[in-house]
Amino acid sequence: MLAGMRTVVQRVSRAEVTVAGRSVGRIGTGLLVLVGVTHDDTETDAVVLADKLVGLRIFPDDDGAMNRASTEVGGEMLIVSQFTLYGSARRGKRPSFTDAAPPERAEGLIETMVDRVRQLGVRCETGQFGARMEVELVNDGPVTLLLETRAGRIS
Repeated sequence: MLAGMRTVVQRVSRAEVTVAGRSVGRIGTGLLVLVGVTHDDTETDAVVLADKLVGLRIFPDDDGAMNRASTEVGGEMLIVSQFTLYGSARRGKRPSFTDAAPPERAEGLIETMVDRVRQLGVRCETGQFGARMEVELVNDGPVTLLLETRAGRIS
């Protein structure tokens, strides 16, 4: 059994995704979330991950400790699909992407995740699924976390 949805989460002071020179998603203070989906992922994984991201206390409080969530600081979220998070270079020098879910499955689960983030009151932008994107960000801290779901829970 593969791990579940895989994310790289970066606390940013700003981030933007462009496609063919045109901005398709832009945020100020918040989280840039790169998301990889595998074959066994479910809507439960997408919802659990969204809930975790919205509640993740990685923004500084008045004493500088990471103690505040996005909702407490007016943080935004930019969610970008990235199938290459399921790339494997175990054999040879050319990565294999067979562990990545097919595009139609991945796109639906990422949409579920985005919808849940918005339901929880966080402004959420996205990249453009399946497009060649350029992602620009200013990592604040730097703070970068890896999160994965496994059987509907964060591991």
